[in-house]
Amino acid sequence: MRVKRIDHLGVAVADLAAAKRLYEDLLGLKLTHEEVVQDQGVRTLFYPLAGVKLELLESITPDGPIAKHLASRGPGIQHLAVEVEDIDAAIAELKAKGVRMIDQEPRRGVENSRIAFVHPKDTHGVLLELVELPPKV
Repeated sequence: MRVKRIDHLGVAVADLAAAKRLYEDLLGLKLTHEEVVQDQGVRTLFYPLAGVKLELLESITPDGPIAKHLASRGPGIQHLAVEVEDIDAAIAELKAKGVRMIDQEPRRGVENSRIAFVHPKDTHGVLLELVELPPKV
């Protein structure tokens, strides 16, 4: 699997409005994208930061992955996302090497990307998100 670059760091927050104020007012970051991803139960905000995006994630469902993360670990970095050229090939390669995948098939991510999560038990405790960006038009 060839990783192109770090795409973003995902940060779980309990209060997106408060986190937005902090990152914008205190650090001077400029919001570039906001989206609700219903099937993942999250509301997201994206900020560019030193060539990498910072994604703030707030759960919109009480039993979604971010709500579970907050309940068990509290707020903070939830995942590391890396861009791959071909997510289908990356998943197949990882599975062939015995790596456990949370997502057996890619699913829709923010801005029509295709994403899949690797199980953190096989990545030394890091929830790793594979991201295939949509073709540029």
